[in-house]
Amino acid sequence: MPELPEVEALALDLRGRLQDRAITKIHLVQFSALKTYDPPLSALEGTLVDDVRRHGKFLDLEASGVHLVLHLARAGWVRWRDEVPPVPPRPSNKSTLAARIVLDDETGLDITEAGTKKSLAIYVVNDPADVPGIASLGPDPLTDDFTPERLRAILAEQGKKQIKGVLRHQGTIAGIGNAYSDEILHAAKMSPFKPADLTDDELAVLYAAIRTTLTDAVERSRGLAASELKGEKKSHLAVHGRAGLPCPVCGDTVREVSFADSSLQYCPTCQTGGKPLADRRMSRLLK
Repeated sequence: MPELPEVEALALDLRGRLQDRAITKIHLVQFSALKTYDPPLSALEGTLVDDVRRHGKFLDLEASGVHLVLHLARAGWVRWRDEVPPVPPRPSNKSTLAARIVLDDETGLDITEAGTKKSLAIYVVNDPADVPGIASLGPDPLTDDFTPERLRAILAEQGKKQIKGVLRHQGTIAGIGNAYSDEILHAAKMSPFKPADLTDDELAVLYAAIRTTLTDAVERSRGLAASELKGEKKSHLAVHGRAGLPCPVCGDTVREVSFADSSLQYCPTCQTGGKPLADRRMSRLLK
């Protein structure tokens, strides 16, 4: 799933390609992906792209005051096309293509989603805050107002909730998903099941891990084309998606805890004092 660093890099890449370009046509292939009806999708046709920005994990294309907002979900992506096929795509529930944006020089964007679980979402709105997911976002962890004091207040509200879940909840902190929460907790040397009521020293360590992990990922992604971002992300992960491989810090084997629809990865030596976590839904640190 694209998270803050990848969506930030996508916005930067697309801003350079799309700014001041005219949208001539939008083809909707997966009708279920469009979550709004007013303004209609056709309101974007004939507009000029003013900006592309990020809100948490949402991508926002602003064109003549109308916003095309994308949430790429678990398997969505945006692919640049130097040449758009002359024949419009046909609506199909079997295609990975969800929508196609055609520009004034016949270049364009394909919005795609792999897999059978279709959760990619497209919104056409006059204000990004009209998208419920954006309206409920927590603070962005890379803005200047995300201070240690702000993080302290967030964690105080969460009490003894597990820190992994706190980091992933978009209404608490925007943009961090399953992958980067694993990476942040590895950098902070904290168990994913550690309660959120941290000491002052622990809070300082977690804050530094959040800022450093995300900032470094954004900087590595900056300037890359959309086609390169997935590979860049995967090549720099320390624990996420690396179960069974050695931890790059200590050499211990990275372990995994699986849930019904997701999993997390961690290093026992770095994060849990060498003790494994029980691989069941209500896992707790084994004593």
